[in-house]
Amino acid sequence: MTATPTVADLLAQVRHIDTHGIRFEDAYIPWTDHVHGMYDRASALNHLLDPARPRHFGVLMDNVPEFSSLLGAAAFSGAVLAGLNTTRRGEALARDIALSDCQIVFTENTQAHLLDDIDLGDVRVINVDSPDWAEILSPFAGSPAIPPTAAPDDLLMLIFTSGTSGDPKAVRCTHAKIADPGVMLADRFGLSSDDVVYMSMPMFHSNAMMAAWAVALRGRSGIAMRRKFSASGFLPDVRRYGVTYANYVGKPLSFIVATPEHSDDADNTLKIMYGNEGSAPVVREFSRRFGARVIDGFGSTEGGVSISAHPDSPAGALGLLPDNVEIRHPDTGAVCPPAEFDASGRLVNAEESTGEMVNVSGAGAFAGYYKNPEADAERLRDGMYWSGDLAYRDADGFVYFAGRSSGWLRVDGENLGAAPIERILVRYPGFAQVSVYAVPDREVGDRVMAAVIPTADAADFDPVAFAEFLDGQPDLGPKQRPTLLRVCSEFPRTATFKVVTRTLSAERWHCPEPVWIRERGQDEFALLTPELALTLERQTADA
Repeated sequence: MTATPTVADLLAQVRHIDTHGIRFEDAYIPWTDHVHGMYDRASALNHLLDPARPRHFGVLMDNVPEFSSLLGAAAFSGAVLAGLNTTRRGEALARDIALSDCQIVFTENTQAHLLDDIDLGDVRVINVDSPDWAEILSPFAGSPAIPPTAAPDDLLMLIFTSGTSGDPKAVRCTHAKIADPGVMLADRFGLSSDDVVYMSMPMFHSNAMMAAWAVALRGRSGIAMRRKFSASGFLPDVRRYGVTYANYVGKPLSFIVATPEHSDDADNTLKIMYGNEGSAPVVREFSRRFGARVIDGFGSTEGGVSISAHPDSPAGALGLLPDNVEIRHPDTGAVCPPAEFDASGRLVNAEESTGEMVNVSGAGAFAGYYKNPEADAERLRDGMYWSGDLAYRDADGFVYFAGRSSGWLRVDGENLGAAPIERILVRYPGFAQVSVYAVPDREVGDRVMAAVIPTADAADFDPVAFAEFLDGQPDLGPKQRPTLLRVCSEFPRTATFKVVTRTLSAERWHCPEPVWIRERGQDEFALLTPELALTLERQTADA
């Protein structure tokens, strides 16, 4: 195998394995059958795709074995797979298909209806659950093995960003961009043919491809595939399939921890849970309950900046800031000074120390966006990769996430990051999840508003107890304190469980859930009445 393997190289390494492979529901496909099915599909793609146009096709599916088969077919045939988000609808979905230059969209019975009544032009739709697909594949059955010919920098996938702050962008994912993390993680954790990798994160997203699918290929491990993530189904699946490694992105850890606890939760085969965006309390609780090691790193679909967990990281830290990454002021480009804390642990120089994480050595794994030079130019400036992610570092070099650059809160002339406030609010025992965002205010610029989901045993929000909690947090500055609180049963989310804060911010207090308000100087939160809401409207009218 070459020093930098391609996805086709990794697939070639498992094509003779007949002792294990893909498990999906009640089906079992040995690796050798799975890879030879990829050869058949590669030959079919060569017949179906017009070589005079970009040889791109879309996949609109849940996590099913056919998704994996088509990705392998792309790897061997030199075609490009566009992972289509199954939560997109109507014109938004049509826009993604057009942007990625799909000649064909492959779908399945559970998702085919999403393509009804939208104009796709001359794009062909193939339902892989229909007899048509079997008929198309029939002439190519038993196709010979295709030797890997792709180069590491060849384009393999288009993966759309989550779209939490605007229209999703199609990230160019090369063979190396998908294979390299798989190699790194499988080698780091010592995965082998004795392991089973659990795939429940959506396969149209980078986390599943880089932190699960490619990991299994490198480890020559089995895969247990679930159509969609289920918190209640997680532990039963681990036990049923003998899962040893699983991945996550966003909030699945907290969803699993929120399930009822049982005395035998730790009686399972899981060894490693790897992902990002897990809060420190949830990581600790997951490890305690299920007896697995949780490694929470930091990275994005673009791949320009990544930070590995460190065993000595203080609570809330992502890890040590890599040598090639600096925190720079997003406007001046100057390197931000280290964070300073008072005796209570409060960050006292947030505006000076908080900046954007920048890969000063270049683009890293970022291979650009597809057909979006403006977005490329925003990310790559002066030979450096500007991540759009805010952070600050302490004197020892540990870095803390502070939110997205598009999500700054500016209160009384001071820039504040949302993530540090969220880390404090989630300490409250009555909250399972927290999202902090800005709403405009004529007097102070932004108000700090928080949407919260109560814990299962605290469905009734206690405004007195929460106000006392806020007042007792020594590291929560006066300007960081939320003055508006929305108590939700669920948040608007992307398919990868990221909270769509722009929706929450736009809705403000115009929502069916109760909203509580606590103005500065007041001791308690009060339920927002129509009269108080009218006052808020006046305060935001000219903001």
